[in-house]
Amino acid sequence: MKAGSDSSATMRDINSPYTIGYSAKFAIDDPKNAETLLTLWKDWDNGNLSAHKDMFADSVDMYFWDGTSMHTSRDSAIAGAQNFRNTIASSSSSVDAIMAAKSTDKNEHWALIWGRERDTDKKGKVDSFDLQETWRFNNDGKANLMYQFKHAATPPKK
Repeated sequence: MKAGSDSSATMRDINSPYTIGYSAKFAIDDPKNAETLLTLWKDWDNGNLSAHKDMFADSVDMYFWDGTSMHTSRDSAIAGAQNFRNTIASSSSSVDAIMAAKSTDKNEHWALIWGRERDTDKKGKVDSFDLQETWRFNNDGKANLMYQFKHAATPPKK
């Protein structure tokens, strides 16, 4: 199937014993939003979150792994994230999977990413964890919503 094509005409609906609260009608979308998300992850690694602030909408909702959330302006979200990033000496990410998806019944664009982050604090302590993030993009390709899930990385077997 061609990226960005509307596969909803050829795909049958999901038969679910559950009421789907948001949407069960997704198709592969244009990869541009996935590429934007990769750029934002790289900005985190590089420690410069304002490098691509134009990739965010004017207002942003973010729901973090620890239960905290924010609904704020782009500039406030970036400033807050930069303040937190500044507490980390270095960060390095790897990506296991990424995809761009479109909710065809809601006409919304999403990017989903799975990866691992390895942070070194200012005292030299290293922490690794797995992340899964789901980002929504408006029709202008600007990120306006993010959900984040985190799992401690499994230590290597001895």
